[in-house]
Amino acid sequence: MASMSTIADSIDQVGPPVPEEDEARNNGSELQLTRLSPWRSQITARGILVSLVIGVVYSFIALKLNLTTGLVPNLNVSVALLAFVFMKSWTKMLQKAGIVSAPFTRQENTVIQTCAVACYGLAYGGGFGSYLLGLSGKLYEQAGAGTPGNTPITKEPGIGWMISYLLVSSFVGLLALVPLRKIMIIDYKLPYPTGTATAVLINGFHTAKGDKVAKQQVRGFMRFFSVSFLWAFFQWFYTGTDGSRCGFSQFPTFGLEARQNMFYFDFSMTYVGAGMICSHLVNLSLLLGAVVSWGVMWPLIRGRKGEWFPAMSPETSMESLNGYKVFISISLLMGDGLYNFVKILFFTIRSIYSQMNNKDRRTFPENQSKPMDELQRNQVFIRQSIPLWLVLSGYAGFSVISTIVIPIIFPQLKWYFVLAAYGLAPSLCFCNAYGAGLTDINMAYNYGKVGLFIFAAASGKNDGVVAGLVACGLIKVMVSISSDLMQDFKTGHLTMTSPRSMLLGQAIGTGIGCVVAPLTFFLFYKAFDVGDPKGEYKAPYAIIYRNMAILGVQGFSALPHHCLQLCYGFFGFALVANMLRDLLPGRIGRWIPLPMAMAVPFLVGAYFAIDMCIGSLIVSVWHKMNGKEAALMVPAVASGLICGDGLWILPSSILALAKIHPPICMHFTPS
Repeated sequence: MASMSTIADSIDQVGPPVPEEDEARNNGSELQLTRLSPWRSQITARGILVSLVIGVVYSFIALKLNLTTGLVPNLNVSVALLAFVFMKSWTKMLQKAGIVSAPFTRQENTVIQTCAVACYGLAYGGGFGSYLLGLSGKLYEQAGAGTPGNTPITKEPGIGWMISYLLVSSFVGLLALVPLRKIMIIDYKLPYPTGTATAVLINGFHTAKGDKVAKQQVRGFMRFFSVSFLWAFFQWFYTGTDGSRCGFSQFPTFGLEARQNMFYFDFSMTYVGAGMICSHLVNLSLLLGAVVSWGVMWPLIRGRKGEWFPAMSPETSMESLNGYKVFISISLLMGDGLYNFVKILFFTIRSIYSQMNNKDRRTFPENQSKPMDELQRNQVFIRQSIPLWLVLSGYAGFSVISTIVIPIIFPQLKWYFVLAAYGLAPSLCFCNAYGAGLTDINMAYNYGKVGLFIFAAASGKNDGVVAGLVACGLIKVMVSISSDLMQDFKTGHLTMTSPRSMLLGQAIGTGIGCVVAPLTFFLFYKAFDVGDPKGEYKAPYAIIYRNMAILGVQGFSALPHHCLQLCYGFFGFALVANMLRDLLPGRIGRWIPLPMAMAVPFLVGAYFAIDMCIGSLIVSVWHKMNGKEAALMVPAVASGLICGDGLWILPSSILALAKIHPPICMHFTPS
């Protein structure tokens, strides 16, 4: 904590007090203004404690989703709601006990949300379900031991090296774009839809009307949280000693044959809640991908056993059906990613060019025409400065530490490759953060894949797989965190929260996440069979990333027979589908499926797509019955379903580690 206070002292500069918006009256432009509290008071001990609790809960949720389907919906709104619930309950309890406490402000709410999101963000962005798990011996075996390019160099998951890796790789991304925050938030006025939506929600909570609405949402959240938790607890009694073959998830909803082809409803409230948050197009695209793959393609290819692939090879081998599943998924992901990467890069360059030609954008008359509340926000955002020397020295220092430590943990990735990655990263961070500001799409995974192929090919056949996976993680984490921080700066700008407190809150959350995320992962890893392609926690992206690294080292010779032609077809489909969605009129284009969403069921199966479509159905019916209530309550109900089911993972993991098994195995067989 001494080092953290040193940083705080460094960025604390004396300046005149700036007014803040204490409560916005939505029915007019009149604002009730008070003095802005010092930025240090926006980061409180109680806020950090609440962030820790929320971060731990959401780390379990994010890891479950990451290790089962690889899809994690945006949970920022849910985190902001929970932060408000915890803090309001805290202050009311103290008030009833006669203890005077500082008032809970929107600025403290914003910092808690930022800190908690930074914490749980490492649970799905830290590579536990993708590139880090792809280094393990289990994934080496799945990718085909002895396959050309799949070198037998592995690194088993370990708490020590995982925490060290995250600590040296995560903090660099916090500092990459801090000097550009004014340009991107104030000068270019990038919308950052997620950051804006979170700010609107937080500002709404801290009004008289918003407090009443929040109470209604809290009741809905707690009701469905309890239902979801108790339902998960009830299901546990029927999962026997093998949860992947026993329990309610084995119920043959559409018949036993459909169940064998992964078409069933698995009674998971997590996916139902996620489906309520995700758009209808995402959920329908998932279902379409499941029908195309498990309903049509895999039964046909399985019938070609002995012709297209060896009859004696196990189905999990890359030389058999699993090879088609993995590489066709990769082709869909790469096609979709390439199209969106080029499109966003085009819009980014065009927007920057337009902004540079707009020479009068900073003139005094234009500033005079701005509304008073915007001028106040800009004043707070600019005056609460962060010293450039601190940012540059911090980036250089963390880069040097990482360049020394990473090759010690992974000797296959040479120090000069790490240095090259950090030299390249700031430009990639800017492109991604600018594109995310325009489109709300974080393309960090695509930048990571580019790094994976480059460093895998450059490192040679012996070291290429490991070097490619680790370099992919370095770039992906940096690019993702810098974009998330800019989203948070947008939220802070709209809630008049000091950029200093936002940066320090993000740093605290990242530090907590570097410890919490590996510990949470190890609960899963020790309690469940993570990475088993037939189990519950398949970790589908781990095998995808390892095979992309093999592809970068070996080339197309790693593909099974006729797989390359199928990959070309699906890669082309991804490009055409995206192009049609952009070129066709909106009423038609909005029904074109999303190739990236279609790719996930190719590996995992149809069950979670069915769950998420049920979530969409609930939302549709609710909107038709009572649209106003649905708009208000859907986020709270969905969050309750996700959190209740997700929280049960903690006691179930502890029971599994203690060798306490459910008493009943519910399974279905033909009569």
